[in-house]
Amino acid sequence: MPDTHEYLTKEKFEELVNELDYLKTDGRKKVAESLEYAKSLGDLSENAEYQEARETQANIEDRILKLEVMLKSAVIMKMHHTEAVDIGSTVSLAPEGLKDKVTYKIVGSEEANLEQKKLSINSPLGRALLGKKKGDSLMVKTPGGNVMYMVVHIE
Repeated sequence: MPDTHEYLTKEKFEELVNELDYLKTDGRKKVAESLEYAKSLGDLSENAEYQEARETQANIEDRILKLEVMLKSAVIMKMHHTEAVDIGSTVSLAPEGLKDKVTYKIVGSEEANLEQKKLSINSPLGRALLGKKKGDSLMVKTPGGNVMYMVVHIE
């Protein structure tokens, strides 16, 4: 059964709370002003400004709903040192056949960003790493085939 919690750092939680507050106040106000202006231009059926403002309004309302659900189910990650990989851990891996190791921070899906080496707990590698300890090996199915990793270090 999939995990219904959204795992967030305290900083990301606060960032999303601020985004939600902005969307509910200034975001809604700006789109309402855009709609009023577009209506003043006349025929709504061929009014590109009106159509764009309606689309923006729908996007804002969708994001508000998504944020409200996410924040209600949010679990704030605690940064910790542990023997086993968990959410909030930073883990160094040695991919089989490669000299260079890779290091990822295990985060919730909202914070995942491979360029910043933040790996989602819901990704195949993230799920496979949960509970692993230093020295453990694991195999992960990737689009390019199966890849073996060894856990080198956990913070």
